[in-house]
Amino acid sequence: MTMIKHWYRRTAERARTMNALPLRLIVGYGFMEHGFTKLGRGVDSFADILHAIGTPFPLPMAWATVLVEIFGGSAILIGAFVALASIPMAIVLLVAIFTVHLPYGFSSIKLQAVTPSGAHFGQPGYECDLLYLMALAALVMGGAGPLSVDRLRARRLAA
Repeated sequence: MTMIKHWYRRTAERARTMNALPLRLIVGYGFMEHGFTKLGRGVDSFADILHAIGTPFPLPMAWATVLVEIFGGSAILIGAFVALASIPMAIVLLVAIFTVHLPYGFSSIKLQAVTPSGAHFGQPGYECDLLYLMALAALVMGGAGPLSVDRLRARRLAA
């Protein structure tokens, strides 16, 4: 029995030290994917959307969003300057929640119909944005973890 307890404690400790890695991977990749998608479709197209919802200075705001998503996502992915990178990323998420997703409620998945051409969904709510926000908060509060640039920098500063 003590062997099982020892294994469990060792496994739980490893899991606690590595818990930031899956968060960093999904949040970093997710933000980068959104940024590269906007870039690929043309930042002007995203600026048109921002203009339609009444965002001031739509083209500079579109570029700022794309840069935050790509560079912020990259920073989170490698665990570099996580607390600092999280600030503009959280702002992007909050703006998206309050200007786009809030009127559609919480759920991000609103199945409306299934036809021979496939599933059809309604407008997404703020659920995914809220999950991203909470993942960023967890990374800021818990740190970037052992396999991160932040941890490497901390070790070098301590030496």
